[in-house]
Amino acid sequence: MTKNEMKSVIEYLEAAANRNPKKLAVIDQGESITYEKMLELTRRAGTLVAGKCQKSAPVVVFGEKSNLSLACMLGVVQGGCFYVPLNPEQPKERVEKILEVLQPKVMLVSAACMERAKDLAFSGEIVSFDTCVGTKIEDDLLRERRRKAHKEDPLYGIFTSGSTGTPKCVLVSHQCVLDFIPHFIEETGLLSTDVFANQAPFDFDVSVKDIYSSLALGATILLIPKELFALPTCLLDYICDNHATVLIWAVSAMCQISGLKGFDYRIPTDLRRVMFSGESMPIKQLKIWREALPELPFVNLYGPTEITCNCTYYWIAPGEPLPEKLPIGKAFGGREVFLLDERGQRVTQPGISGEICVTGESISLGYYHNTEQTKKSFILYGPEKKRTYRTGDMAYWNPKNQLVFDGRKDFQIKHMGHRIELEEIENALNSLAGIVRSCCLFDREKNKIICFYVGDVEKTQLKKQLKLSLPGYMVPQKLCSIDQMPMNKNGKMDRNQLMTWAKEGLG
Repeated sequence: MTKNEMKSVIEYLEAAANRNPKKLAVIDQGESITYEKMLELTRRAGTLVAGKCQKSAPVVVFGEKSNLSLACMLGVVQGGCFYVPLNPEQPKERVEKILEVLQPKVMLVSAACMERAKDLAFSGEIVSFDTCVGTKIEDDLLRERRRKAHKEDPLYGIFTSGSTGTPKCVLVSHQCVLDFIPHFIEETGLLSTDVFANQAPFDFDVSVKDIYSSLALGATILLIPKELFALPTCLLDYICDNHATVLIWAVSAMCQISGLKGFDYRIPTDLRRVMFSGESMPIKQLKIWREALPELPFVNLYGPTEITCNCTYYWIAPGEPLPEKLPIGKAFGGREVFLLDERGQRVTQPGISGEICVTGESISLGYYHNTEQTKKSFILYGPEKKRTYRTGDMAYWNPKNQLVFDGRKDFQIKHMGHRIELEEIENALNSLAGIVRSCCLFDREKNKIICFYVGDVEKTQLKKQLKLSLPGYMVPQKLCSIDQMPMNKNGKMDRNQLMTWAKEGLG
């Protein structure tokens, strides 16, 4: 069946279960399950959901990453609804704001999170994962939900931060995923024999590529517990012992291994592909990965949640010289990526920065229950009035016609009369000997640039080195040495935590 004939991502799972029912679909620390078993569990959970919720209703899946949480997510889809995974590590106040946006009637909850769920301001029904997967399958009910299914139906919702303080739910359809995943598989060279080492939590859209690439191929997902990322030797043992072949990780997660000299302990020789996204990869850290795995290609991925995972990629062949700044490359098939200046005109000249805009396949449905923000971010552009997402990210074309990320609009500051990109300061810092990672912030109240860094360089020496490569107005007024960068739930540097530390005078 071609992607144009498919109406639901569940058809990926069904096809894989028919082809190879006994193959492992998910490897978990607790219990691994086959494709045959996964299909059965999703049908059980789907029967429960279909019996309690109207078609295309939101269903929250609240629990730690596990094979059961994945089965319940896909069970929501079997039941004709869309799932919203919620990480239990999020603060109670934020979870309640999310529930207020969604107004769900049902929340599926793991055993470990049941007490937390009961403590939330939630008037709907709370159902345990065990109850979901223990429900008797009703074929007629599931068949009726499938009969009414459309490719345009919502598949999942993922929350991102909102400028007003209320989180925004990005709503992604089946069609978005069915259009994107075949391009992603083909253009990154993924195989049915691969084992995807899943780093990202399920409420972070990096995991979408792990889940649906694996299901589409009939491959295997290896779920990595979050706590292993604080223990590089244990993490490498887990990856190696389970013969992982593909990593699609956040940059910070990769830096945990390279920055803490994990490869001095063990090298994952089964790896075929290493892809990274979410932040700019420090060239120095990428070099450590390439030295450990010289025969491997690496892929730099770019794209916000609103366009379904990624819209561009940059393939780094083995032995290829690395530029000073890594491009985000070219568009995946089915997409058009272009730059707009402040007047809404296209930027085509190399070296001129503009806002990244994306049109074509896999643009999300918008923000759930937030028409105003949807209209603001998803515009109709050009004579053909193509639905286009304005990312808020900046980039420029290099002489090879490749896109190069140039920071967030939000990260551009005005300091001492100059417009400054904080990322430019970070790039200068990360290139210095002895620096593992850095992050720059701007304290508007005190009008100071503050830099946190991990490394063994004295602050006075570091400031001297920066003055050799940056103009004086770009040299941070405050340098803070820390042992390890804090990470948020998505595996990115936690800038909010760093700003809190800065205001408390830590570092």
